Amino acid sequence: MTCDDREVPYRRIADIDFAALTRGPFHPSPDDWADEVLYFLIVDRFSDGGERGYRDSDGTTVMTGTTPPLREADRGNAVRTAADAARWRDAGVGWVGGTLNGLRSKLGYLRRLGVSAIWVSPVLKQVSGAASYHGYAIQDFLAVDPHFGTNEDLKALVAQAHAEGLRVVLDVVLNHAGDVFGYEGDAQPVWTGQRYPVRGFRAPDGLASLPVGPIPQSYPDGGVWPAELQSTATFTGKGRIVDWDRYPEYLEGDFEDLKDIALGTGPADDYTPSAALLTLVRAYQYWIAYADLDGFRVDTVKHMDPGAARYFASAIHEFAQSIGKERFYLIAEITGDRAFAYNTLDAVGMDAALGLADVQDRLERTAKGGTDPAEYFALFRNSLQVGRDSHAWFRDKVVTAYDDHDQVRKGPWKARFAADEPGRRLALVALALNAATLGIPCIYYGSEQGFDGQGGHDRYIREAMFGGEFGPFRSRGGHAFDEDHETYRQLKQILAVRRRLPALRRGRQYLRPVSADGVVFGPPAPRGLLPWSRIFADHEVLIAVNTDADRVRTAWVTVDNDLHAEGDLLTCRYSSEPAFAGGRVSVSARNGKAVQLTVPPAGIVIYE
Repeated sequence: MTCDDREVPYRRIADIDFAALTRGPFHPSPDDWADEVLYFLIVDRFSDGGERGYRDSDGTTVMTGTTPPLREADRGNAVRTAADAARWRDAGVGWVGGTLNGLRSKLGYLRRLGVSAIWVSPVLKQVSGAASYHGYAIQDFLAVDPHFGTNEDLKALVAQAHAEGLRVVLDVVLNHAGDVFGYEGDAQPVWTGQRYPVRGFRAPDGLASLPVGPIPQSYPDGGVWPAELQSTATFTGKGRIVDWDRYPEYLEGDFEDLKDIALGTGPADDYTPSAALLTLVRAYQYWIAYADLDGFRVDTVKHMDPGAARYFASAIHEFAQSIGKERFYLIAEITGDRAFAYNTLDAVGMDAALGLADVQDRLERTAKGGTDPAEYFALFRNSLQVGRDSHAWFRDKVVTAYDDHDQVRKGPWKARFAADEPGRRLALVALALNAATLGIPCIYYGSEQGFDGQGGHDRYIREAMFGGEFGPFRSRGGHAFDEDHETYRQLKQILAVRRRLPALRRGRQYLRPVSADGVVFGPPAPRGLLPWSRIFADHEVLIAVNTDADRVRTAWVTVDNDLHAEGDLLTCRYSSEPAFAGGRVSVSARNGKAVQLTVPPAGIVIYE
């Protein structure tokens, strides 16, 4: 019997009939992931399905829900008194109610925006009673957490996404499980390199009272599942990490109370996987076939043995290819600098790197006019430092973003791009830089609505888009699925142009010199008109943003000397100021070849 026929998830990998599960048919992979636009959302914070006044997949306005659209007057309605503010803050610490079916009801919202792939936060079953709404504290690797729905709900979500032309990338955890057992004394000892004695698996009440070993099926909320993981050998058992950069502590230690999994031993090219790794590989292969997924974002790759990550990547790729998913995408979360990230990516055989601090930081500072733009564009230049010889490597090996759900690079104070006044005014500039420069762009949920959360805790950048008790803009009781929002409308147009013009997705990239007088050319300044070109198959697309939110900026901009003749005309395919759209500029013989561009304050133009 397969999971199609029953609500109860499998309890053992050995019970799964993979021959039946892999009969297909399955949704094919994209031709090139460089063409995709990712949208990252936290399921608990996205939609509970109870909204009204939003548009469904057919574009029909839904009026059956109870949560109305958020109004301007509703902003701050949850923090008008100290008691209300405390209630709002407390609500953000735990589960707020988003579901897979809620997400499914908003696929039209995402499709119309121009998103093509949804990166979904982990949805597998969490430790009983834990406030791990984020999904990274898994207790059962074969079941969807009931807060989010059922296994069948995940399958239905992916099926509808495929029907609407969207792909689904699931966030998965391989490095650790939730707090599924207690050490002796039920403490959280620190890493010293030694193993600590285990008191027992945790029962549903949270106490470490279950004997370490096979757990009766009557305890699905206790210990860890599937049954093949129910052994102390599954875990390193060496206590929590204190020094996050010391080897081998960062590989062997627990993430606070999240228990590190012993994945195997040996060098990357001769790695011996543990029984736990073999079990987890099989579990995630099950999810690929069962739900027809298109990719995984793999959490905390830095904290895994390279051999373990490489073994996982190889096994997942081969399995996916065996069922017709030739380019099943593995996105590795690799924090650190570019050289470390790229070398790790090559070593482990995954497809793209995510979480590069210098990319995120420089993109944000460039968009706000706070740094030399050459610093951001240099990240994608061929160089000895990263050892890459082609722009094609960067275009689909790096997932670019500036906002995300934990902002490790910012330390204890978290803040979305739009949390300050410059960010609010330049939000579209950041989105345009993200969408039209090299890499696979990733939009963090709410950015298209101008979310502005900030504070000394992750919750402040994880607002509930559907409102509820922890709504955006310090609100309560109003949802933010507003397709008339100015940022949503403009980003929709930018992504439509990206979809139409291959150069914006696959082209080489050049930061362009500028000139005020058409005679003396130099690099663009931090604050002002910032132009770059994307060139693909002898076709140039010229993009310019204005990082000055107060003034119109005009400048001569260099274009490719060989692709244009004097007198050629470039046409404006997009402008944040509608009056500019469709306008033309003439190529002049200046600095080789150049055109004169005018960009409105905090504006964007795209010419070809």
